[in-house]
Amino acid sequence: MEIGHRAFQEIGATYCLEHYLNAPGNFTASKLKWVRDHEPEVFRSIRTVMLPGDYIAFKLTGEVTTTVSGLSEGIFWDFKSNELADRLLDYYGIDPSLLPRIVETFSIQGGGSSGSGEGYRACAGTPLAYRAGDQPNNALALNVLEPGEVAATGGTSGVVYGVVDQLTADAQQRVNSFAHVNHRREQPSIGVLLCINGAGIQYRWMRQQIAGEGVGYHAMEQMIKEIPVGAEGLRMLPFGNGAERMLGNRDLGSHLLGLQLNWHSRAHLFRAGLEGIAFSFVYGANMLKNMGLKVDVMRVGNDNLFQSAVFSNTIAHTLGCRIEVLQTTGAIGAAIASGFSIGIYPTLSEGLSGLQLEKTYAPEGDAGAYQSAYDQWETSLELILHQKE
Repeated sequence: MEIGHRAFQEIGATYCLEHYLNAPGNFTASKLKWVRDHEPEVFRSIRTVMLPGDYIAFKLTGEVTTTVSGLSEGIFWDFKSNELADRLLDYYGIDPSLLPRIVETFSIQGGGSSGSGEGYRACAGTPLAYRAGDQPNNALALNVLEPGEVAATGGTSGVVYGVVDQLTADAQQRVNSFAHVNHRREQPSIGVLLCINGAGIQYRWMRQQIAGEGVGYHAMEQMIKEIPVGAEGLRMLPFGNGAERMLGNRDLGSHLLGLQLNWHSRAHLFRAGLEGIAFSFVYGANMLKNMGLKVDVMRVGNDNLFQSAVFSNTIAHTLGCRIEVLQTTGAIGAAIASGFSIGIYPTLSEGLSGLQLEKTYAPEGDAGAYQSAYDQWETSLELILHQKE
């Protein structure tokens, strides 16, 4: 972070946010600078710089390529000039020739004729098409491609990902903005990404350490349903895995507040833990709303924390949004995108037209209990943040 922070200050905060949409932070460009400074012999031996997806594509095809979307995630892309971030590369002493040749996200990117890849090697004649980072691809899988659409996921960490058609950056650096999979120079499509570190990792910890052997998530969900919204005053802040940019990189740790030994049970702990994760999504989504993004509808897959009705209802009622759970996964989205790239589907929209809505969560009746519980949770968070200043 120190390297990226220094670059942000010396290149200029305004310049970085206008051109890169992010502070250099601890992204790939800054990590390369660290290697250059601390492991110069390693740096001098570098032939090319690849993201993991680029490397897999290279091993399958023998061709070294990348995409604008991938470059933007490493802070290698200048959105203002629509070319490599030469000023940052020059500042870090990184030769632009180390970066791979750029290919379109939806295109045949190699392997179509010879299958000449080293190592794993694709079958001869099998084209390699489409690549994307996990969150842009998750958004595509949920048909979140147009301005105003929002995707979310609740895995080990949680993400809320909104699409805009403007070069959008957060002056407080709480979120990151990258080129979405359908970004084009003449028609920007920017994915604004909010990361919540303590999501599934907290709930898994509770299952392993508190629930006891043989008690799974389904049983925990049934126990939670017997506890009222707000867990009778018990609150949990889910930041035991860090909080990164959303809370200014402050390491808060997890906090359990309001515990009453006379009536709180492990079911209360489960509810407070799950609500704490949901409330961190709401807290982050409100940041996006303050930046001008609408979070009226949130699309999610059916393979993560959103399988929990308690979790989904907590977000829907507190945020006042509709949550659409689709029968899809990132792998399905990638397969559809690949099919479009090689011409199986004439348009990406046609490829995604078969997605099925599994269920919808929406505010019903009085959401006062949810809002009251959230207000108490947010007050607790602000107090802890103040203590950490």
